[in-house]
Amino acid sequence: MPSKPSSPSDLVRVEARALEALAERLDGAMQEAFTRATGLLKACAEGRHRAVLLGIGKSGLIARKIAATLTSTGTPAHFLHPAEALHGDIGAVSAGDIAIALSASGETEEVLRMVPVLKRLGVPLISFTGAANSSLARASEIVLDCGVTEEACTLNLAPTASTTVMLALGDALAIEVSRSHNFQAADFADLHPGGHLGRRLTPVRDLMHSGEALPRVAADTPMTEVIYEMSRKKLGMTTVTSEPEGDLLGIISDGDLRRLLEREGPRALEHTAGEIMNPHPVTVDPGTLAPAALALMERKKITTLIVTRGAASGAEVLGAVHLHDLWTLELS
Repeated sequence: MPSKPSSPSDLVRVEARALEALAERLDGAMQEAFTRATGLLKACAEGRHRAVLLGIGKSGLIARKIAATLTSTGTPAHFLHPAEALHGDIGAVSAGDIAIALSASGETEEVLRMVPVLKRLGVPLISFTGAANSSLARASEIVLDCGVTEEACTLNLAPTASTTVMLALGDALAIEVSRSHNFQAADFADLHPGGHLGRRLTPVRDLMHSGEALPRVAADTPMTEVIYEMSRKKLGMTTVTSEPEGDLLGIISDGDLRRLLEREGPRALEHTAGEIMNPHPVTVDPGTLAPAALALMERKKITTLIVTRGAASGAEVLGAVHLHDLWTLELS
């Protein structure tokens, strides 16, 4: 029998060993069952059905978290308390859904009482259990082994290592399903509009300076007016666009002006915007997320991105996003 953990670090190592054992099972004996579970959940989500998570006590708390992780990564899911389900809430389950039941022993009475109801509804059952020969395992279409050799609890009684394993397995399942249906950062952003995370995943369309706030001149605009437009809009640049279409022809930055003045002195003011513009500005699609836009700016060593609809050459200008807008978002 494993020795009892004698320090906080020993307790953590018990759980770490349980996770290592889980990882080995996922690479070996449990790989086929895990792949089947992923396929079932992917088909469930594609059919606009839901995963229903079941559990009592500590397993129920883990089931709630797994349901939340599935939902936030693109697989609709919800937690259903087995006792409440047997008193009317079973109406939340319908044909096409998938049930995922968590029970370390596989003998949790309230969970087992759900089995006949699920069978009657034709809902497949996936079990997270540490007992392969339990009643729950025998009733399940797919069994995912959450067994541990010891709990971190010094009495080897309180669910600790076993619930950690359940949680990690649920996370792995949620992420693998999201990867299987090509869940992207933009999809994640759509599901997380609030809080710091939601702000960081804001698309540039929601941050850009547009309309009257966007610096804009025509190709034949004299340099004196170009400088006035740049100073007035305070973005350190101006777009050069066609008239009346408003399609992008180029960009003039503070740096372009400085280099022009260094080369030509007072004669710089004799030029027009079209003669000195950079005809190949860096552009992004309006759906580009803030972190990607910031990474692009840092890689290109620029302070402004032009937001366009379509390809950069002759594209319609929608707005501009400045480096400071993205830094502010990152720090908020």
